[in-house]
Amino acid sequence: MTTVPKVALVTGATQGLGLALVEALAQRLSPEDTVYLTGRSLDRVTEAVAATPAGGARVRGEILDVTTPDAAERLAAELAGRHGGVDIVFGNAVMRVGPDDDPRLIVDAYADVNNFGTTRVLRAFAPRLRDDGRLIVVASSLGTLHYLAPVLHHHFDGLPTLDAVDKEVAAWRDAVRDGSARGTAWPGFVNIPSKIGQVAAVRALAGQRRAADAARDILLAAVCPGMMRTATSALWWDVSDAPTPAQAAVPLVELALGPVEPEHYGELVRDGQVLPWAVG
Repeated sequence: MTTVPKVALVTGATQGLGLALVEALAQRLSPEDTVYLTGRSLDRVTEAVAATPAGGARVRGEILDVTTPDAAERLAAELAGRHGGVDIVFGNAVMRVGPDDDPRLIVDAYADVNNFGTTRVLRAFAPRLRDDGRLIVVASSLGTLHYLAPVLHHHFDGLPTLDAVDKEVAAWRDAVRDGSARGTAWPGFVNIPSKIGQVAAVRALAGQRRAADAARDILLAAVCPGMMRTATSALWWDVSDAPTPAQAAVPLVELALGPVEPEHYGELVRDGQVLPWAVG
């Protein structure tokens, strides 16, 4: 029986965890397979591909800026035409924020990358998944309702569509930008509502696709890689003893290459365990 070569893709893959995911996937997959390393800078994509260790799957670079409205859709359609579909997608594009950043000044770009970029990738690649496919959004343990005041839970809980998620994220973004979120129950750390919005997007899409995906052994999930030893994390916390991006990538790649566990579908997963969306 002829085995169809696998196709994997990682967004935000020119450094950190994204690059580690590409390298780990390439080492675990076969020479007939392809891993697409994507980013928005041609120079950085080219350099990252050239620096990828030899062996395993072929690594190819593609330009993908998830903030460009149609970019993910165009690339997904191109890869579907080239390969017949995709097997593994990690949505990892992220804009980082530091302690000195004014949320009002950065929230537009932040939401555009982290949230609307996520929903663009979900819309584009979910229809192109082949049987036994994996579509995984890199989020955080902050992406649960536990970190949001109960009075705000209705903004993200039980949303039926990606459009509904985008609408709630846009309302939160606008409130941060114009300052009206200050002095309310919204957390000042923009990472919290943003990560919750990412997980809410996965849950909304999973609600629409659950039965069909189960029949085809497809996994749609969010993942928490945990604290990592990166320059950005070091601005906030002591990460001297934290895992490197390469170490953090291991359980994520295991999730992508292992068998589907039904309890993981549509959920936020860390080290193989589901993090509850809401207590009780």
